[in-house]
Amino acid sequence: MHGRPGEQGTVRVVDSFRRDGLTFDVLDAGPSDGEPVVLLHGFPQDATAWDRVAPGLHQHGLRTLAPDQRGYSPMARPRGRKHYSLRETTSDVLALLDAAGLESAHVVGHDWGGIVAWALGAWHPARVRTLTAISVPHPGAMAKAMVTSDQALRSTYMGLFQLPLLPERLLLAGDGAVLRRMLRQGGCSEETADHYVARMREPAALSCALGWYRALPWSGRDPVGKVRLPTLHIWSTGDAFLGRAATEDTARFVDAPYRLEVLDDVTHWIPELAPDRVAELVTAHVRTA
Repeated sequence: MHGRPGEQGTVRVVDSFRRDGLTFDVLDAGPSDGEPVVLLHGFPQDATAWDRVAPGLHQHGLRTLAPDQRGYSPMARPRGRKHYSLRETTSDVLALLDAAGLESAHVVGHDWGGIVAWALGAWHPARVRTLTAISVPHPGAMAKAMVTSDQALRSTYMGLFQLPLLPERLLLAGDGAVLRRMLRQGGCSEETADHYVARMREPAALSCALGWYRALPWSGRDPVGKVRLPTLHIWSTGDAFLGRAATEDTARFVDAPYRLEVLDDVTHWIPELAPDRVAELVTAHVRTA
């Protein structure tokens, strides 16, 4: 990584950062002196999930930092599920901000990246300027919906992912045919699906990515409380994994200006399938905060 002077201290343009002996790859793009926006991907994506969103943010003078999160960066794949707890994954983002010389940033997360965003907003509000959660509701709303709606049925795959070895064998059987089919049925392009499958076929990649699910017993020890930051929540009616109940209940967990934006007939993969709308919404959210 290298540095450039900024208005506050030294703003560094980074292509990687280190934490606890792990090295994380980062796509740092846009004007280096622009408002920083951290983009956090989910499962089984990587930083390229934001490739079509980021240019729309750059056009409005925003800088984007999109890391390959732990389990996805080849040199950040520790063994053992406790290494993928929410405390660890949020601390990774704080290390990214430190490496970039940033006191705070706007945080946007999709899927598991959205859960990290919720936790960062609740636990480290001084480091987060605004929060945007895509697809995922607040964890508290999710927990309630698991016992009061069809959310438990939608989340049955999470129970399967707790099993050792079997999920890896199922998802990667036939050169990743099952995982590829899941992505394609969700609307991802053939090129995008092939890219994500290829990344998950790297040594230990899928097991480490599944570590996020398998670390839930550790993550559950640290409840994510209320968020007191300007918050944008983007959800899509075509999401097969996350239902309306938790989405509509999320407002109870935000004690600040909150907006829910519903995208009709878009599946779970919102950054890939509705990038222009995401860029428009995030830009407006950043500008009005």
